[in-house]
Amino acid sequence: MYWTLELASYLEDAPWPATKDELIDYSIRTGAPMECVENLQELEDDGQPYESIEEIWPDYPTKEDFFFNEDEY
Repeated sequence: MYWTLELASYLEDAPWPATKDELIDYSIRTGAPMECVENLQELEDDGQPYESIEEIWPDYPTKEDFFFNEDEY
């Protein structure tokens, strides 16, 4: 399983929190690439919902990771 920014971007608007099956269904309905669906199928399923993309891909960059000062614009 591998994640890229492009693949993870398909899950940004997912209905969080969501179970593994809900995320797979969402990915298919929104037309995400098969790599995204395959990555989701490889996740462990303990029945608990995932709260955010960070639980799936801990290295997912957040706004704090970028040095963009919104006050300047």
